Amino acid sequence: MYQALYRKYRPRRFEDVVGQEHITDTLRRQVAQGRTSHAYLFVGTRGTGKTTCAKILSRALNCLHPVDGDPCNACDACRGIESGSILDVVEIDAASNNGVDNIRAIREEAVYTPAEVRRRVYIIDEVHMLSTSAFNALLKILEEPPEHLVFILATTELNKVPATILSRCQHFSFHRIAPEDIAKRLRYVASQEGFTLTEDAAALLSRLADGSMRDALSLLDQCVDSDTVDEDAVLRSVGLMGAERTVRLWQALCGGDLRGALELFDSLYYGGAESASVLNDLLSLTRDMLMVRVAPKGSAGLLTGAFSGDKLAELSRGADTGRLLAAAETLQEAADTMRDARDKRVKAELALIKLAGTLTGTYREPGAFAPPPAPLPAAPKAPEKPRKAEPEPAPEADVRDAPPPWEDEDIPPEPGDYIPAPPEPEDYAPAPPEPPARVPAAAEPAPSAPAKAGASPAAPAGDIAWWRRALELCAGGVEAGSYTFLANPDNVSPELAGQNLLLHAKNVFVKMMVDTAAVKAAVTKAASEVLGRPVTASVTLGMPESSAPARDSLEELAKFDGIVKFK
Repeated sequence: MYQALYRKYRPRRFEDVVGQEHITDTLRRQVAQGRTSHAYLFVGTRGTGKTTCAKILSRALNCLHPVDGDPCNACDACRGIESGSILDVVEIDAASNNGVDNIRAIREEAVYTPAEVRRRVYIIDEVHMLSTSAFNALLKILEEPPEHLVFILATTELNKVPATILSRCQHFSFHRIAPEDIAKRLRYVASQEGFTLTEDAAALLSRLADGSMRDALSLLDQCVDSDTVDEDAVLRSVGLMGAERTVRLWQALCGGDLRGALELFDSLYYGGAESASVLNDLLSLTRDMLMVRVAPKGSAGLLTGAFSGDKLAELSRGADTGRLLAAAETLQEAADTMRDARDKRVKAELALIKLAGTLTGTYREPGAFAPPPAPLPAAPKAPEKPRKAEPEPAPEADVRDAPPPWEDEDIPPEPGDYIPAPPEPEDYAPAPPEPPARVPAAAEPAPSAPAKAGASPAAPAGDIAWWRRALELCAGGVEAGSYTFLANPDNVSPELAGQNLLLHAKNVFVKMMVDTAAVKAAVTKAASEVLGRPVTASVTLGMPESSAPARDSLEELAKFDGIVKFK
């Protein structure tokens, strides 16, 4: 009968365990010196060797001829424990035996000395699944165990184990196994099984295993269909699309070639690739590009290894951090909801369409990245000629300002008096505010003393045409994420004070986005060029109070035809 590879090649000695030397060396030394504990707690993710080390330790404690702390695996005790014929070593699954009665049964039989070996060993796997009552029942025997009794507890969720249990155990943390160690073990298994495993295929399998040796061996078992297992065989068996096709799909999305991206996804879908795996591969690529952008010096140790460093450097060179963050959030959200989607293919296609709009700047939603709005060119304004002061004519009587008839007479209003005339379509647009009347030349105050040579007067209040031209000049030198806030008058308000250009930020987040050396340098250069004199830009927190008088909302509504303001 065929035996799965992860069972066939399960380590039988401490030295065969891969990637957990910090634990196996300690356990081997304790057994050799006779300093073993009565309770151990093994913690780690799946497939890292917790149960394997527990079984090796149970044999080492009872081996008749141990070799430097390792079991010989040849004596009657080792063979009996390995085959399960010796009942003094018991393995219990706490996921299905989590009641207090199960632990009480263990307590009743644990007090008896072992019948065939020196130590009675209980291996409780997934111990965090025990109920509160079961933990309380286990606590007493852990606190005062017989000399022949040893407990080995294994769990993947340390936070669910009570502190009273933790304090009575020796705690060992199993790490995720490094990809290079997994690849080395896979090549050894392939050589023992008589087939060839290429370097690329071993590296791909080790990355897919996510630190789990059992998962890696199971994937290898799935991919063996010929004498040679290469990367293409792994991609076909597992349903992935590969690094090269992931990069091609990303480049199509970034280039705005949505048709080409959807056609590539269609070919991958009918080629056997899972929709979720396509999004996960794109998410891995986006994450690696973000690591290259935000941590260029230490990014090599943070990368997944699925993509070459040269290709990541090429892709991230023209990428924007804000868009990469938005793309990662889009992919993460789609991947999280993929399991519950009615049609996973449609879900993935919608995510690709949304991702293409995010990367090219043609899609926006609340909180998502959007390209900076193009500043409007300032319209040239002809200077007004001074006019002689003339008496203003009396305003014509307007029926909208006339008091209603029932204010002069004690007559209740009729229903028809309240119905305004329907406005024309063009009347829905509010009338532009009228410019303030220019003070006649004769009424202008006398000019003050001339300013000193070299002093630059402040820009006229309310005149921001120079600021719009300065924004146009610095648009190319400021990152798009910061420029979005800089060009929004609701977020940043400029103020000239002599040689200083103060940028008033709306809140702390806006200040953080624009208060950078690159932004201030670009604004300083652009503003100096537009104003024709040197200025220095700085960022302050808080918007200046508006000096414009508050407008009556009813007065604004009264500008529409047919709307009557009642006093």
